[in-house]
Amino acid sequence: MDSLSAWWGSLESLAQWFYAGAVFFSVLFVWQLVAALIGLSAGDHDLDAGAHVDASGGHDLHTHDGDHHESMAVFKLLSLRSVLAFATLFAWAGALYLNTGVAAGWAMFYATLWGLLALVLVAFMLNLLPRLAQSGNLDMASAIQAMAPVYLDIPKDGDGEIRVLVSGVMTHLRARTADGAALKAGATIKVLRVLGPNLVEVEPTTVVVVPERSLKP
Repeated sequence: MDSLSAWWGSLESLAQWFYAGAVFFSVLFVWQLVAALIGLSAGDHDLDAGAHVDASGGHDLHTHDGDHHESMAVFKLLSLRSVLAFATLFAWAGALYLNTGVAAGWAMFYATLWGLLALVLVAFMLNLLPRLAQSGNLDMASAIQAMAPVYLDIPKDGDGEIRVLVSGVMTHLRARTADGAALKAGATIKVLRVLGPNLVEVEPTTVVVVPERSLKP
């Protein structure tokens, strides 16, 4: 402990911040990784049985894939795990570069490059893994009539994303509403039919609450 305290005291303030950040973000990143592996992703939405979404409006189905897919790509690029990967590698790289005698300015520059590399790689993996899972022997028809939460907003006349059980596997699928209405993340939907290899048509579920006094004889 004395040697550790002496080593810590010998560090410059910037190096101490780098090492402290490296340990802190590493713990968070490992926790997120373990959570993802055991299916306890912090970004998951629980099914809300009482959710009610107004799905009025009858528009023909059109896909505006350009802008929406671009926004989804930015979302995945800046997801929690991607940002944690950036912070983790940024902090470790900064600490190690300073430890080798590199000037503070250059250490920050190199650390930023390593952080950006980590961010892009993790975002790429987050985008690739669901596709690999869906390329297996998953029966898309098994998701029909299933209720699930909206994971990414479904825009008006566009595609969003839901998390739903497909052949017993929790899977991310692109989704659009049957009437083209917009739905916010967290809303509960029912899958109506399969439109493509990774695309389903959904409708919002509406829960009718019966007053307690009306149940009395």
